[in-house]
Amino acid sequence: MSARNRELVALIPASLLVTAGFAGVFIQRSNALSNISLTYGAIFLGLCLIGHIVIRMTLPNADPYLFPLVAALASFGIVMIYRINPTLARQQAQWFVLGLVLFAVTIIAFRDYRKLERYRYTIVLISLGLLILPRLPGIGYQANGAYLGVRIPGLFVFQPAEFAKIGLVIFLASYLRDTRQVLATGGRRILGVTIPPIKHFGPIIVIWGLAMGIMVLLSDMGSSLMFYGGLLAILYVATGRLSFVVIGLLAFALGAWYLGTHIPHVHARVTDWLHPFDPRVYKATLGSYQVANGVFAQAAGGMFGQGFGQAVITIPATHPVQYLIPAPQTDMIYAIITAELGLFGAAAVLIVYLLFIARGFKTAVLSRDSFSTLLATGLTAVFAIQVFVIVGGVTRVIPLTGVTLPFISYGGSSIIANFVLLALLLLISDRARRPVR
Repeated sequence: MSARNRELVALIPASLLVTAGFAGVFIQRSNALSNISLTYGAIFLGLCLIGHIVIRMTLPNADPYLFPLVAALASFGIVMIYRINPTLARQQAQWFVLGLVLFAVTIIAFRDYRKLERYRYTIVLISLGLLILPRLPGIGYQANGAYLGVRIPGLFVFQPAEFAKIGLVIFLASYLRDTRQVLATGGRRILGVTIPPIKHFGPIIVIWGLAMGIMVLLSDMGSSLMFYGGLLAILYVATGRLSFVVIGLLAFALGAWYLGTHIPHVHARVTDWLHPFDPRVYKATLGSYQVANGVFAQAAGGMFGQGFGQAVITIPATHPVQYLIPAPQTDMIYAIITAELGLFGAAAVLIVYLLFIARGFKTAVLSRDSFSTLLATGLTAVFAIQVFVIVGGVTRVIPLTGVTLPFISYGGSSIIANFVLLALLLLISDRARRPVR
């Protein structure tokens, strides 16, 4: 079976997941099975077939599993959001369609994605400009102590960091392609540690320092961790120097300590993480109410879950409806998944993410030029770290931060930006797997 036919067959389970998921919701709510679930499954399969046709016509050698894995995550996300709030699910479906459109546009417009190297400084300046937008008066908005997005009155709200992550990765991949050899061999060794030459490493420090400074200004620690992890991943692959990663981790630990002890919003997050069940912390402003209730929900799920649609996520007799777990459709959707599907269901979701990440890194390994390798590594790394940040926050491995679970959490910016990320990975994969003539 050819790669494209494998991709086509692999899309069928995603549409069946939509059908089964909506059937479960309808049975739980009205104790009746509706034909609408079949309709929704058919529509979702039709949309995925359009994406498949675009890939088949333009990228015949691309990885056959990346797109079906994304389809499975997106289908599961729409069903979960519908279970929480049908109105938001309809909006998410619209964002899914727009994401597919931009997915196709990215593939067609950037068939030779290596041309992006020529515009790396323009791309990084635009990315930095996007990052600062939430701080601008009139359009930026604040939520739970962090400046997360931009509100266009009467139109929409979006999170610029989702798009900036792609631009910053493109810059790093392009810049390190030119300087990787100098950074790896041209530095000085002090106490057994290679210090890269400041002439070549300086621009990276300046650009990333600006990005991290903006993130601190916005109090958006989740995106900061995602960007910083992506930088270290690309830097290690480019130079092969573990010492650079060690220095970076030490610098991160020092910065995390400073932010956790001097910035009230971050300090509150750390306190919530360390003492979520302390009554004073639980009831405090920016307290651990969300974290603690998320832990309770996951514990209630056990190994096999309470059943789809059975978890209690709203406070009874409240008008308007108040959620027992704040932001269940975004920050805490993983807790809802664990509560209803149990450890086995949550592990299944994580396995799909791990498969996507493995295919992304395999694309990086198969790439035939340095820019492609570094770009695939960076895109996959920021995706992987984003999953770790939100899942780790919900499960109390690390403090909770406000990032979305890719393709599952509600959010137009997230799903659109990640579709662009997917398109770039498929472009790289097609070139890497193209037969040598």
